[in-house]
Amino acid sequence: MIIVLKKGVSQEQFKEVTDMIKDLGYHAHVIQGTERTVIGAVGSGRGTDKLQAMENLPGVDNVVPILQPYKLASLEVKPEKSIIQISDNVKIGGDEVAVIAGPCSVESEEQIIESARAVKAAGANMLRGGAFKPRTSPYSFQGMEEEGLILLRNARKITGLPIVTEILNPADINLICKYADILQVGARNIQNFALLKELGKVDKPVILKRGMMTTIEEFLMSAEYIISGGNSKVILCERGIRTFETATRNTLDLSCVPVLHERTHLPVIVDPSHGTGHWKLVTPMACAAVAVGADGLMVEVHPHPDHAVSDGIQSLKPEKFSEMMDSLSRFAEAAGRTLPESS
Repeated sequence: MIIVLKKGVSQEQFKEVTDMIKDLGYHAHVIQGTERTVIGAVGSGRGTDKLQAMENLPGVDNVVPILQPYKLASLEVKPEKSIIQISDNVKIGGDEVAVIAGPCSVESEEQIIESARAVKAAGANMLRGGAFKPRTSPYSFQGMEEEGLILLRNARKITGLPIVTEILNPADINLICKYADILQVGARNIQNFALLKELGKVDKPVILKRGMMTTIEEFLMSAEYIISGGNSKVILCERGIRTFETATRNTLDLSCVPVLHERTHLPVIVDPSHGTGHWKLVTPMACAAVAVGADGLMVEVHPHPDHAVSDGIQSLKPEKFSEMMDSLSRFAEAAGRTLPESS
């Protein structure tokens, strides 16, 4: 249920509502809108009829049932689109299309700093880089772990770009939170519910990547795990799904962007690198993503893709990334959006 409070509700009336929600065995999730406050009563408490009766309280405007199985992620709870603040001058959502770029894996200090400088110069406003890598083969490069995180921190110190890096294990959350600005949940972990529950307890934005075989409803239910734990800073990322097609690494489902915008207030970004698996396809699909309303892009960029330890074939060289950003500007303008300024 959503309890919509009246404009100008007093603190005493607000407390009366939240106390009653808790007394009935529900969790009270407060959502501040632009004009008024709503409270989501979530959980399996002692009956919705008692919640409905809260319309009689002096501070309550009305009580509305949430029809979707994903409660806190739905537009029913929060009709205004969420904007996730990453740093003082970087956010995901709103008029500006966020651009996250960098190599698949942190390989050395020289590589990550060269990458960070290049993507910033071309207009990216966040840096991606994997320190812990989920690999299909146990014999493949697994990442530099904390050493990689330290190198990412050094790159942020030099360029000022906020850091995005992947989290695999709930036991690593505190370590990664020491270094990263955004935690990324990869496609393989979208239904790692133990991890999602722990991420609900942290005060860091989380990029949640769609799984290879995940429906949109399952995608939003995974986001619900994080939000219901108390962390509403969730960004959804389409990165391609597995189909019968073999010409590309995955099938980039751009239709999911407008569908998600119709169902959730959460920002939606697109990863055309994993979505296609080949650098030649990244720019056209990035432009298409902006055209259909993506709030941001996540692109793999490597100064020397032919020597990359992972995903070299889908990584843009810095000069190709710069060309992509030039192409994107026209699509962003047509969509009524802007891109980060290059520096």
